[in-house]
Amino acid sequence: MLKRLLPLALATFAVGTDNYVIAGLLPAIAADLDVSTPAAGQLVTVFALVLALSAPVMGALTSGLDRRSALLIALGVFVAGNAATALGTTYEAVMIARIVTAVGAGMINSAASSTAAAIAPPERRGRALAFVLGGLTLATALGLPLGTLIGSTDWHVTLWAVAGVGLVAALGIAAGLPAVSLPAVSLGERLRPLRQGQVLALLAVTTLVFLAAYTLYTYIGPALQPATGGSAPLLTVILLAWGIGVLAGNIIAGRLVDRRDPAQVLTVPLLVAALALALTPVATATLASTLIWAVIWGVTLGIVVVPQQHRLISLSPAAAPVLLGLNSSAIYAGMALGGGLGGLAQEWFAVAPAALGLPAAGVTALALLYHLAIARRSGTRRAAGVP
Repeated sequence: MLKRLLPLALATFAVGTDNYVIAGLLPAIAADLDVSTPAAGQLVTVFALVLALSAPVMGALTSGLDRRSALLIALGVFVAGNAATALGTTYEAVMIARIVTAVGAGMINSAASSTAAAIAPPERRGRALAFVLGGLTLATALGLPLGTLIGSTDWHVTLWAVAGVGLVAALGIAAGLPAVSLPAVSLGERLRPLRQGQVLALLAVTTLVFLAAYTLYTYIGPALQPATGGSAPLLTVILLAWGIGVLAGNIIAGRLVDRRDPAQVLTVPLLVAALALALTPVATATLASTLIWAVIWGVTLGIVVVPQQHRLISLSPAAAPVLLGLNSSAIYAGMALGGGLGGLAQEWFAVAPAALGLPAAGVTALALLYHLAIARRSGTRRAAGVP
């Protein structure tokens, strides 16, 4: 079983690293392409937006293929897109390459998850899913800082490394994965849950949380300039601390959700995240305080996804794969909107990168208030016996 799941986890690791690492390389990319940092940040924005929009469409278009073929096609597009990014010498060429990469990345996550669920026996399905999706979490903890460190001398090298990981994953899938066929699911069926008000409300919370996080995170390199002094190794250490925090938050969330109401699990992390983001200009003044701040913020963000997934699945267990796919799209939509908001704040209102924590805190507070309103409404409906 491990032989079949490992290339799937490696594929999601490559996608996660590719998605996160650009933020750490932003100053070098901006300088090399001769554009402003906010303009370079739109590479993150466009990547996340295309991934969010293309994932359900490409999932529907490839649902008739066996999962091995779908994954190999997706990884082929992903590897080609990263290679084109690494070869790009102009902002326009790199932007087009990121769009191509995002289309492949969107196909990989959903195909890898559905494949893991299909090949694992029922009693081990949960662990198989956790192992494969753990590649995304591991990318946050290790792929991001390693990619930033590798690219500290030349950002192109990181993209070549990500392409290489994708190629290894493709070879592993071609050699070790059987041809798994699943029932085809049309685009209309994938989007049908969006007609439910509760589903839309929960997806809105997910989008707001990641919109807030990526308003700052997209420009994390320039924002942490006071603490790092422009040192790539120091930035790598801070990003590693943040990634470990995300990983710890994910583990904590899994245990809490098994014991408590998922809605209650989400409340405290959102409150702490809002406070941490609001204190960004003060908390990132020194390296020591920045490391503590990064861990705290990482833990709060790492807790968010698990209770949200649990709440969505509880609405319709039979539609779990589709609902989780929509939640993934909501995450990437939030990333895209956050990158755009952070860029506009710098370009239009001359907000310094370190001060982006303030609008990020405001959006997080909005997410918290909306979450509390949803939870209260749901509690009232349950008390009244309304389904």
